Amino acid sequence: MTLDRKASLLVVEDEPGLASTLRLNLELEGYAVRLAADGPTALKRLREEHFDTVILDIMLPGIDGLEVLETLRLRNPDLPVLILSARSDGQDRILGLRKGADDYLGKPFHLEELLLRVAKLASKRRPSLEAGTTPEEVFRFAGNEVDFKAQQAVNHRGEHLALSQRETLLLRLLVANRGEVVARERILQSVWGYQVYPTTRTIDNFILAFRKYFERDSRHPRHFLSVRGVGYRFQPE
Repeated sequence: MTLDRKASLLVVEDEPGLASTLRLNLELEGYAVRLAADGPTALKRLREEHFDTVILDIMLPGIDGLEVLETLRLRNPDLPVLILSARSDGQDRILGLRKGADDYLGKPFHLEELLLRVAKLASKRRPSLEAGTTPEEVFRFAGNEVDFKAQQAVNHRGEHLALSQRETLLLRLLVANRGEVVARERILQSVWGYQVYPTTRTIDNFILAFRKYFERDSRHPRHFLSVRGVGYRFQPE
């Protein structure tokens, strides 16, 4: 996986023809696209995978789009959501926006307008998610020094460490989001790619390795912290 990965989109649409058309045109724009044809499938994908933007129909089988949106917002308040719905009168738009949508586009729609709106939402999301967004090529904390470009580190004990590519990517992601909880789904997407997920235990093993490398007491970590049921946080101080 490279650091300039494609933005990933989830298209939740139960009309097969429209879903296929959206997927084709979005992929031509360079996005990685996943489809869900009903509410339960959409929620399952959102639990298990990372996305930069969601295109969400309202009238869905199983669980309607507004309920999907409410559930999503409890777990991920920052994920951009574009509602795409035939219910496009003023009250429906207001309700969708109140439920947490970032944008609302009624059917029928102009494809070019949809693509422009999606591009705007996806561009707002991506900078904080990429594993390579931290500006420092050499990052120092608590007596440790990490050289991301060389994939090397020197820890507080003066030991020289050769970092693997995935260790480097994960460190960059955590450093770029220092002080914030990074969800497991984001880590899996950014470091491994959503098509080939390892088990979440794999991430735990990487975090344990970082504690051995960089913590003064790996049994009582101060910098590489686990947030139960959510993800991990890097605290430089």
